[in-house]
Amino acid sequence: MLDYKLIEALAMVVREGGFDRAAKALCLTQSAISQRVRLLEEQTGQILLARTAPPCATQAGQQIIRHYLQVKQLEDDLMEDVIPAWDGAFTVMPLGVNADSLTTWFMEAVRPFLRDGHVVLDIRTDDQEQTHRLLKDGDVMGCISIREQPIQGCRADYLGRMEYRLLATPEFAATWFPAGLTRAAVGQTPTVIFNRRDRLQEKLFGQVLREMPAQIPAHYLPSPEKFAELITSGLAYGMLPDLQSRSLADAGRLVDLAPSHSVSVRLYWHCWNINSRLLRKFTAHLIAQARILLGQ
Repeated sequence: MLDYKLIEALAMVVREGGFDRAAKALCLTQSAISQRVRLLEEQTGQILLARTAPPCATQAGQQIIRHYLQVKQLEDDLMEDVIPAWDGAFTVMPLGVNADSLTTWFMEAVRPFLRDGHVVLDIRTDDQEQTHRLLKDGDVMGCISIREQPIQGCRADYLGRMEYRLLATPEFAATWFPAGLTRAAVGQTPTVIFNRRDRLQEKLFGQVLREMPAQIPAHYLPSPEKFAELITSGLAYGMLPDLQSRSLADAGRLVDLAPSHSVSVRLYWHCWNINSRLLRKFTAHLIAQARILLGQ
């Protein structure tokens, strides 16, 4: 039988990013937290926590934490059923949300749920192609991803799509792309890319140029707000979602460098496939609101 106090210590070290912060969160000493983690490793016969900075769970540790979080969520639901007037603490929902969704539509979609529920969100951000790893590793109970197929033990639901276009200021386009979007111009013009896993621009270039230049001068800027700011300030060109750029384009502040081309990103909600009332309620709410805000 697993000792959930030991697992709670392990999960808190990973969530808080260290033994000292985990100790403060659980109102224990740092040595007590360390002792609990070590005892859990002795009981399971495996290393569950890599002592890195910050500490991170091993594959075995991820499985145990994921199991613990699922059981905890079911227990929270049970307490509300057994004791309807139970005044428990706020339920923490760790979620993986891609940066563009967080910047554009996600918070508007969940605002009514947060207003009515006894819930606080612990949001982890990454690219929409990578957020499912957070769910697979047990860091979150649900995530927004471009993957259509659910991972083992989870469900997946279609949310809607985000359309991305290659944009720049009119002045930037006239200076750097006088003959349009050509391979020669792309190889000499500064662009901005979210991070090195971002493939949106590569996909659009595949449509327009067929063959990519050997090298492209690029800024890497993993902040949606600063990303858009670099483009609107006339320092680079890049891919922006319609939800973020439509008003700027309508005002003439941005122009489309490839008017007949765009990249459509279909988004899916992935979450644990457990019988949790809170998770079912959140899932239904998110799907309904996302389909209104994103369109099908």
